[in-house]
Order: sequence, then C-alpha cells, then structure tokens
Amino acid sequence: MRRKVEFINEQYYHVYNRGVEKRDVFLGDPDYLRFLKSLNNFNQEDPVLSLFWNDIKKKNLGVGSLKSKLVDIIVYCLNPNHFHLLLKQRINGGISEFMKRLGTGYTGYFNHKHERSGVLFQGRFKSIHVNSNAYLLYLSAYINENNFIHGYSKDSHAWKYSSYLDYIGKRQGKMCDKNIILDQFNNNFKQYEEFSKENALHLKNKKEDEKYLLEI
Repeated sequence: MRRKVEFINEQYYHVYNRGVEKRDVFLGDPDYLRFLKSLNNFNQEDPVLSLFWNDIKKKNLGVGSLKSKLVDIIVYCLNPNHFHLLLKQRINGGISEFMKRLGTGYTGYFNHKHERSGVLFQGRFKSIHVNSNAYLLYLSAYINENNFIHGYSKDSHAWKYSSYLDYIGKRQGKMCDKNIILDQFNNNFKQYEEFSKENALHLKNKKEDEKYLLEI
C-alpha cells in the first residue's frame, strides 16, 4: 500500500492519475483544452464555483484582484488516458485542494458532455515527493516528453498538450513557472531540448525493453 504523501510548502511533487479501468479521459481537442483551462482557473485561493463564473469574476475584478495561487505548475503532460503534473505547493493544503477541484470539475464536465455517470479517474491522485535537484530535472524531461515515451506520437514537437513546446521556445505559454528548470540550462532552449530528448529516448527504450522481457 502506497504511503500517503504529506505535502510541504515550497516543495516539489510529481502528481499523476489515469482513467478508471485505464479508459481514455480525453476524447478530443475540446476535452484537452477544458482540462488545461481547469489547470489555470482552479489554481487560486478563492473558491471557484465554476469555470464560467470564474471567467466573469476575472472580467469584473481583473486577474490581479484574485488571491494567490494554490500551487506553481512547473511541467505538465496530458495523454489520452492519463496525465502528469510537476507541482510546487505554495500554501498549506494547496496541492490537495487543487487536485480535488480539478478532479471534481473535470469529471463533471466530461460526464455531462459524453453522457456518462460515475467516477472517471482511478481513485485519488498519486504523488511522489521530488527530493533532489537531479530528480527534478529528470522529471521535467519525463513529463514534458511523456507522450513520446508512451508512443502516442513520434515527435514531441507535434504534441500540443504538454509544456514541452514552452520549454524549448516554440510556444510562449504562461501557465508554467519554468525558471527552476531553465535557469539551470542558462535559459538556453537548445541545451534543454538536447537534455530532454536524450533522457526521453533512454526512457522509451527502457520501457520497450521491459515490455519485451515480460512477453518472453
């Protein structure tokens, strides 16, 4: 039985989950985009009744009027049947509250849109404490190129639903706090891209080797 992680402020955590019975939880672009919007909108101390009302609140008050974030999102990747996040907790209970809102909000949207009922994700989200800088860098590559590692695409440049394009300077996304990673590469996108690809290829080959050994 996996021990429950105690989340500590200013610490980093790998957070992930997949669909119940390994089912797909993203069935098309609208689903991916809804989840990404949820990552942004649910990440605040203020209560969020719905994404619609949160958008109205931002228009009326201005983004700067909202309270501080629950977490810093460092890296993310969405795949058809699972997702990975690298988060830093900002306030007490921040990760737990953020993930509760995310799971509840997205499940409600998905079930309504696709005319289903019941749980969508496989229980409570899983989490691992990132206890070293080397592990932090490794996870950034693992998550950014997770779609490639799992074989969903042959080229991470073609996958819109991870933060990889932001980390290599091909997109100017504002969701992720990239400094903790890119500062260690002197903010050189090419250096990070080479690091990420080398690690992703190693992990992909390792995954395929392990699968082959299991099939023997």
